[in-house]
Amino acid sequence: MKNPIGIILIIVGVALLIFGYNASESIASSFSRFFNGTPTDKSIWLIIGGVVALVVGAAFSWRSSRS
Repeated sequence: MKNPIGIILIIVGVALLIFGYNASESIASSFSRFFNGTPTDKSIWLIIGGVVALVVGAAFSWRSSRS
């Protein structure tokens, strides 16, 4: 059986990536992109958190499946 923590982290990572993408397409992010040239900090941190959670979850799942 795969490590449940790894699977949960993968699911959380995908959810954070989806929320980050939606936040990057919001009106607030559009204004931020217009004035600063970058999306809002919230959308950037959600995407970074999603990638980290996805990578750590995949590492946990891959590590437990090898044992």
